[in-house]
Amino acid sequence: MTVLPNLAQENEALKQKLADMQALLAQASKPKAITLKVTAPKADGTGTSGAISIYGLGRFPITLYRSQLERLIGAVPQINAFIKTNSALLATKD
Repeated sequence: MTVLPNLAQENEALKQKLADMQALLAQASKPKAITLKVTAPKADGTGTSGAISIYGLGRFPITLYRSQLERLIGAVPQINAFIKTNSALLATKD
């Protein structure tokens, strides 16, 4: 005699697994929080120190010195105008 599986029970289990996977996907696709760090010199004395590293925008941090970051912040209106003018040509990455 063959015992048939309880399809309703398996269906519910699959639905729960799908919901769990969708939740994981949603969590993974959320933008990461932006964090800042002041860089320290490497043990051998090479590399940047006293710069600002910005994490959370991409795979690698963006590192700028204070004067560079101040110039960038000062150019925000120009950057926003450029983005608005060229919005049809620009891609987004969220």
